[in-house]
Amino acid sequence: MDRMREGLFPEQTIDAKDKIRATYPQALVRTPLEKLHSLPARARGLKPGITLQGLLIEARAMSDNEAAEQLQKARSALFATIHRRSADKAA
Repeated sequence: MDRMREGLFPEQTIDAKDKIRATYPQALVRTPLEKLHSLPARARGLKPGITLQGLLIEARAMSDNEAAEQLQKARSALFATIHRRSADKAA
């Protein structure tokens, strides 16, 4: 779970003027997967067939660098397709 970028999750409170205030305590800094794990099962909203255990296994399958490299390759392929389609339409 430590391979993902951490995010800030707010703690909402209501002040004396009935205004909702969001604070970001250090205790609520978590990765998205840690946050998902902290929710009750019924509140997770996972698609049928997707389990938390499966997500944990997938998250541990590659390093941060491998995931970043895979993302860059996919992004490059996507933009190459977009540019190719744009060039085909212009011709």
